[in-house]
Amino acid sequence: MKPVQGRIDFRANVRAVDPGMPVAIQKATTKFLGTRAAAIQAFGSERWEELRQVGHDLRLHTITYLDHYLALLERRLTEAGACVHWARDAGEAREIVLEIARAHKVRRAVKVKSMVSEEIHLNDALIEAGIEALETDLGEFIVQLVGVGPSHVLTPAIHLTKEDIARLFSEHLGVDASSDPVQLTAIARATLRSAFLSADLGLSGANFLVAETGTLVLVTNEGNGRMCTTLPPVHVAVVGIDKVVPDMRSLSVLLNLLARSGTGQQLTAYTSFIRGPMLAGGTNGQQELHVVLLDNGRTRALQDAIAREALLCIRCGACLNVCPVYNHVGGYAYGNVYSGPIGAILAPQLLGMPVAGELPFASSLCGACAEVCPVKIPIPEILLRLRHRAVEGDQAEPPGLSPVFRAGASVVATSLSSPTLYDIGTRLLGTMQIPWRRGDWLPQLPPPLSRWTLARPFPAFRSGFQRSWLNRTRRGERRASRTGQ
Repeated sequence: MKPVQGRIDFRANVRAVDPGMPVAIQKATTKFLGTRAAAIQAFGSERWEELRQVGHDLRLHTITYLDHYLALLERRLTEAGACVHWARDAGEAREIVLEIARAHKVRRAVKVKSMVSEEIHLNDALIEAGIEALETDLGEFIVQLVGVGPSHVLTPAIHLTKEDIARLFSEHLGVDASSDPVQLTAIARATLRSAFLSADLGLSGANFLVAETGTLVLVTNEGNGRMCTTLPPVHVAVVGIDKVVPDMRSLSVLLNLLARSGTGQQLTAYTSFIRGPMLAGGTNGQQELHVVLLDNGRTRALQDAIAREALLCIRCGACLNVCPVYNHVGGYAYGNVYSGPIGAILAPQLLGMPVAGELPFASSLCGACAEVCPVKIPIPEILLRLRHRAVEGDQAEPPGLSPVFRAGASVVATSLSSPTLYDIGTRLLGTMQIPWRRGDWLPQLPPPLSRWTLARPFPAFRSGFQRSWLNRTRRGERRASRTGQ
């Protein structure tokens, strides 16, 4: 995904969505939700809720005392032999990685799946510098061939079918690929094997950073993470400062939550603990380990006591899987690497409201995301908080709040506050809807109401229904009261 240019236009992005994309997405997300439900049932619902609360509390504690844990983390990383770098923004992070690559004359880099590297558009910077940057996670490898970024925080190619991938491999890799997933995986493995062995640089993020021990923790299901972090002589990990956890006990809680929420596993297939470079005299591991600790708007997000809880996220993707909006529009509609409900609350804080101020409005506020979040992030509350900030002038106007919209809202407010105007309005609306009414629904309305009916029909307006219902209810209450007396 290319760097965000200007303000994200969610509605325009939705109109550009491939009509077939939601089908593939919903098939995959339904499967994920099923495996998650089975894993939680096996774990025990009551125990799960207790674990969620513990996860929430320890994540909130960590970001509250982030300065303490980051200082401890830097000391422990340095003691273990790692080189620690601090990056205030995406530009600084890219330059740090490029400086390391230039110092080691790097020609080829292999990458573990890393959302933060997508956030800073690291691949583009490496390619511009003449360095081949190859994604080795299967999903990332696929979308890199397409020339786009991930459409889901956990499964980057969730929007593609196996038939799409077979055509892609045939076109780009010069092979006769069938739609058999086993064969497709074998093709990718054969392509990547030589890259692992010839790479000068391994790049990764980290799922967690343990402050107590200075340990990088990576979880994968393909084994490519270990190949990238041990075979090349230099390993660079670019990690958001929000990924720090206090100690190993805290880590055990979060690993239990992450695997079950993300893929329905008890534990991911590969959980790697990296503490410093290869020991002297050793035969396995990198010769140098560099850890780039990235801010890029995270400390700014900490200033809002409500919205800061977006930083609790452990990137399981459960909120995307359950979100009705994401399931109908896909990840690319959000215009940045973080999509779905978590993207709607994280991107405005990292990119700024002038860029991503429309995303908090890309939600139905159904609350399903908060119900499945393993660390109990109050996503609907944060969405409302960010909407309020947009309306109050947090450097961005919310979508649709043009002078015409504001005038219309004022007229509606006046009408609803006056019984006489309300009665007149109900009669007028009951008549005006006739040309568009089809049974009990209004499937296609004229602009600007067409924005709603592009996605779903509007219920037909029943003239006088609310007032008559209220009058009947009040009469019934008065009769009941007299009978009681």
